[in-house]
Amino acid sequence: MTDISNINLNYNRPVKIAEDVYWVGYYDKESGLHCNPYLIVDGDEAVVIDGGSRPDFPTVMMKILQAGIVPSSISALIYQHYDPDLCGSISNFEDIIGRDDLKIISDKENNIFIRHYSVSSPLLTLDDVGNSYTFASGRKLSFVKTPYAHSAGSFVTFDEKTGILFSSDLFGSYAEQWDLNLILGDECQSCHDYNCSKSKSYCPLPDILKFHEIIMTSVKALRYALRQMGKIPYAIIAPQHGSIITKKEDIAVISERLFACKKIGIDGIISD
Repeated sequence: MTDISNINLNYNRPVKIAEDVYWVGYYDKESGLHCNPYLIVDGDEAVVIDGGSRPDFPTVMMKILQAGIVPSSISALIYQHYDPDLCGSISNFEDIIGRDDLKIISDKENNIFIRHYSVSSPLLTLDDVGNSYTFASGRKLSFVKTPYAHSAGSFVTFDEKTGILFSSDLFGSYAEQWDLNLILGDECQSCHDYNCSKSKSYCPLPDILKFHEIIMTSVKALRYALRQMGKIPYAIIAPQHGSIITKKEDIAVISERLFACKKIGIDGIISD
């Protein structure tokens, strides 16, 4: 597995997070909402997951080119929900890729909205593709539905080759302090006050929890999504916002804290 420690990472270029998988996002020092489009390369074929907003498109496409990818080799665009920070650049991608057989894949509940992004390519549902995408080589991406976490058509994508789970908004964060790779200290395993006075000046956990309280719809939806994710044999979680999580101990801590949250979405406003 590629080492993506935060030492000497150049965010102006694509960052390799696993074999033939790249972060091609936009690092905005002024924003707390860091968006993470991902590029998967398999031989002469490539797929982009959650390609990003229209304003970010020049940066995202520059990084795709820097990764050595010819735009016409991109065979599919995968969108795990329909927000503009994911889908805003669809028409830009279509124009520069220039393929009649380009596939745009999402859940049917998302496609109701995605079609408004000036889409000219076929919009395929998860059902249309059998909840998976298979490269010409046989490499498989599996789609697992996580409804209402946070949209009705939300899902996550598992790359069986690398063990990466592209988790969309799940495990994401809104935070002014950001690194591509999230690393918790050993003391975080038992800490619940999040006022760290030991090895770190900043604890990312409160921002992760707060993000889920705001963006997810309910406790029931979040817990269902976590259970669905728990069935997947992933090694890395790569969210669409926030930081990539590579240590199983860190994933376990965050999962536990998220599952215990009781003020998610409407449940934080209206009690039973």
